[in-house]
Amino acid sequence: MRRLLVLVSAIVFVDTMLFGALIPLVPGYVDEFGLSKLQAGLLFGAYGGGALLGGVPGGVIAARIGPKHAVLAGLVVLALASFGFALAGTPTALGLARFVQGFSSTMTWAGALAWITVETERARRGQTLGLVFGIAILGAIVGPMFGAVARSVSIEVAFAAVGVVALALAAVVAVHPPARIEQPAKGALAGALADPAFVAGLWLNTLPAFFFGVLDVLAPLALHDEGYGAFTIGAVFLLAGLVEVGVNPVLGRVSDRRGRLLPIQAALAGSVVTATLLALVSAPIAIAGLALAAAVSFGGIFTPGMALVSDRAEIAGLNQGLAFGLMNTAWALGAVLGPSLGGALADWRGDPVSYLLCSALCALTLVAIVRRPRRVQLAG
Repeated sequence: MRRLLVLVSAIVFVDTMLFGALIPLVPGYVDEFGLSKLQAGLLFGAYGGGALLGGVPGGVIAARIGPKHAVLAGLVVLALASFGFALAGTPTALGLARFVQGFSSTMTWAGALAWITVETERARRGQTLGLVFGIAILGAIVGPMFGAVARSVSIEVAFAAVGVVALALAAVVAVHPPARIEQPAKGALAGALADPAFVAGLWLNTLPAFFFGVLDVLAPLALHDEGYGAFTIGAVFLLAGLVEVGVNPVLGRVSDRRGRLLPIQAALAGSVVTATLLALVSAPIAIAGLALAAAVSFGGIFTPGMALVSDRAEIAGLNQGLAFGLMNTAWALGAVLGPSLGGALADWRGDPVSYLLCSALCALTLVAIVRRPRRVQLAG
């Protein structure tokens, strides 16, 4: 089990590192190619677009061929996409490579999370998923610094090296024992989608992805406009990610012991405050500080939301690979709409409008959960 946990953690680390690597590179691409905030958002959101298109197919693949083989296929595609990004020289080529990276992540994430979930008892599932997600956040932490180093040294060499690492991980996966076989119940998918708690869990993956999509585009551009370089921007997101790494395993344990409801409500309430303050401030130090706060509030929604999806899938008899494929689709929807819609609104009316939209969505979700708390309870 420990070897599997290390392997799964390494896989999600590489995936999220690539996702976050573009953060400090966005201002440079804006200057190099003359991109608007909308265009920058579309470039950043291309990863989410690939994940959105591949979310359900990735889950189906994981369910039919098994988590191990889904992960293996995803890593090979990820390697090819990384080589493509290294060779890209236009915004279109960069966006296409990001799109394929996102598509590959649907197989690696659905397979990896299903793999670790079926090997973990329910009483420890939140903690285990929190640990894995914490490592994923560590990848997101390293990503901006990786991007900053790549900008200074060589983007081509850096992303080609990631492709080599992905192939090496694929070799390790190929010799690892497969996951135990799940027996899905008849009509499980329809039953899960008719379950308000399962759907609520999916939405709780869409929401923070939307928030971070807005923040990851607008905050670096705001800091860049104030004269801060790629390393400084990367350092801000590095610190934010370190905070999130520490928070998620704790939230997982709390959700195991106290139920999914308490940490979800706390994270949503904190997100309302954080997004509202982001709309009100403009000083670089304030933006940096609120990026740290977002790591706790926005990021705190993910782990209990993921655990809720897994819990309700098990109750419905739904294969965990397909459940996490649906979760990938839910996450991807936020990852696409956040940067693209956030960038468009910022071009139209300024950054505060985008942040206030995040605050409003979070407040509405919190009100809905407070009024109908059984939607995020395990039993039923």
